[in-house]
Amino acid sequence: MKRAVFAGTFDPVTNGHLDLMHRALMMFDHLNVAVAERVEKGVLFTQEERVALIREAASPLNDRLTVEAFQGLLVDYARERGISVIVRGLRFISDFEYEFQMALMNRKLNGEIETVFLMPSETYTYLNSTLVKEIAGAGGNVSGLVPPSVAARLKERLGSGR
Repeated sequence: MKRAVFAGTFDPVTNGHLDLMHRALMMFDHLNVAVAERVEKGVLFTQEERVALIREAASPLNDRLTVEAFQGLLVDYARERGISVIVRGLRFISDFEYEFQMALMNRKLNGEIETVFLMPSETYTYLNSTLVKEIAGAGGNVSGLVPPSVAARLKERLGSGR
């Protein structure tokens, strides 16, 4: 069984993230979604809340998807689970520089783990979690950008949104 890991902060999970999960599952039998803690990024949702939001949003994929929290190095997480491929999303050329650097460092740390870059559907190319939080915080409509359950949690947490 060919397995991959898709890691990120997912604060919150967007329809773009879900699109990449679907695309990864066209290439791999099983996908681990590894949710990073990243408190230094000033996250809106706790790590446990983000794991729960992804599990709910991705529930149709649950037989081929594992969602769990992780700390430490992604290559260690992958090695401990026998995963040899890291999936990363690329939206713009500007993403490439950072992602390329991370892929090379991960290869340096563990030469048995490879990185695969996927592009989201053009519908989600502009989408990121920071923009979603800004829109929701200003009372904007985030439907179509995030799953309905995430939109409801954003409204609850930020006290605004539609």
